Amino acid sequence: MSISDIRLAQLGGRLAELEARLASGTLEGEAFVAASRDYAELEPVARAAARVVSMRGELESLLGLEDPDPEMRALAAEEAARLKAELPEAERRLAIAMLPRDAADVRPAMLEIRAGTGGDEAALFAADLYRMYEKYAAEQGWRVEMVSANASDVGGFKEVVANVTGSGVFAKLKFESGVHRVQRVPVTESGGRIHTSAATVAVLPEPTEVDVQIEDKDLKIDIYRASGAGGQHVNTTDSAVRITHLPSGIVVTCQDERSQHKNKAKAMQVLRARLYEKMRDEAQGAEAEARKAMVGSGDRSERIRTYNFPQGRVTDHRINLTLHRLPEVLEGTGLAELVDALIAEDEAKRLAAMDG
Repeated sequence: MSISDIRLAQLGGRLAELEARLASGTLEGEAFVAASRDYAELEPVARAAARVVSMRGELESLLGLEDPDPEMRALAAEEAARLKAELPEAERRLAIAMLPRDAADVRPAMLEIRAGTGGDEAALFAADLYRMYEKYAAEQGWRVEMVSANASDVGGFKEVVANVTGSGVFAKLKFESGVHRVQRVPVTESGGRIHTSAATVAVLPEPTEVDVQIEDKDLKIDIYRASGAGGQHVNTTDSAVRITHLPSGIVVTCQDERSQHKNKAKAMQVLRARLYEKMRDEAQGAEAEARKAMVGSGDRSERIRTYNFPQGRVTDHRINLTLHRLPEVLEGTGLAELVDALIAEDEAKRLAAMDG
């Protein structure tokens, strides 16, 4: 991808304009927040652009050098060869930095994990996945707060929802949406046979109240008595909340808190995220085929990864990447390699699409 010097100069000018506005002291409230966000997004792009401009300028000077000293000419030729070799990679990094970004990439995310086929074993696997993301989040310096959970009798999760906050959460986790399959001998299996189970993962960008406005008249709220594990208050107080969004038919329940008001607040948080994702899907409908050509559509019905315990391997089917480091992946440390590879593949395909 060829990036003109004019376009690079425009990047520098835009960054300088934002710096001046932020330093002026005239921006307040939302205007200051918006300018700060724009600056944070543009600054790494402008830094990559400045490097490319510097390398191009230095290369041009070296190629035009007419020094009578043969040793200086040899040194100049050696340096020019180095720059020629390094410049394409610098230009590629800049092109990637300039790719259009999903506006939701900077958002926190709602992480939803549900047991699929496999009964109790699927619920145990859902719990394994939740712990994997918890540990990965800790590695990234993120914060994970459980919003709701429906525990199984064997100690796993039939369903668990969590809020993940931090820098660039959705950008890194969005390709985790889909069906995760596990192949292993269940703890309940006495014959030593390998079973295949599955859990679905959905990663939704978390919106603000401004992004999704919900009318009270569109909600049906039911209060009922909580059930399952959860302490002395279970089955003694009407604290569980079920919210139905009538226009969309989306239903959210929460019963983990003792307080009915806290359960309602958490349920509304999940409902807002699901409605925001629905709005995004509808807005991007025209781009659906293009999205499928990338790393993955994000559809939770798409089988994306297999965790094979007997062979100690994890395979991501979208990019045909297999790591023989299953324990490290489940501990969160090895997951970074998969996440980074998915992001790199997506960037490469988007670059190729733009060049084409």
